[in-house]
Amino acid sequence: MSRRGILLVISGPSGVGKSSVVNALAERVPFHFSVSWTTRERRPGERDGVDYVFVDRARFLENIESGGFLEWAEYSGHLYGTPRDAVLAQLDAGRHVLLDIENDGAGQVKQSYPEALLVFVLPPSLAELERRLRNRGDTSEADVELRLGVAAEQMAEATWKFDHTVVNDQVDVVADEIVSILKAAGGS
Repeated sequence: MSRRGILLVISGPSGVGKSSVVNALAERVPFHFSVSWTTRERRPGERDGVDYVFVDRARFLENIESGGFLEWAEYSGHLYGTPRDAVLAQLDAGRHVLLDIENDGAGQVKQSYPEALLVFVLPPSLAELERRLRNRGDTSEADVELRLGVAAEQMAEATWKFDHTVVNDQVDVVADEIVSILKAAGGS
């Protein structure tokens, strides 16, 4: 029988570089990326079952009632969730599963699957996070201020909500750090 995979949850504030870290990590360790369910409309170019599983609100609510999500949340009037059975099937097959989700979702995952490994990606400083957000060029001044406020709250919670924190000063270094964390947890 194969060894069970590890459920790795990566979280961090907007602008910290989570996507870059996840991409670098995926070059080092094979992961199954969980496909979330959503009730929002499909955007041009998105594929059902690849980008998201697109469902109506009634079906999503039924899945909540039956305990079918490891975590779920509502953003801008649309529901998003991580399907429990699909993730557990991958883990049972010995594959690692990676979730890139917000702090609240990470907490829900830890409650419903205590074996999950939660890693929070920190910026080198709030000043650096602000610089990254401003350099994106797609974030309004009001949104930058809002995201920095949320980031400060998330960072304050990170030490007690997450199993590990890593500082994203250099993407390759932080990806290697997370690989070491995985190895220590029994993953390869």
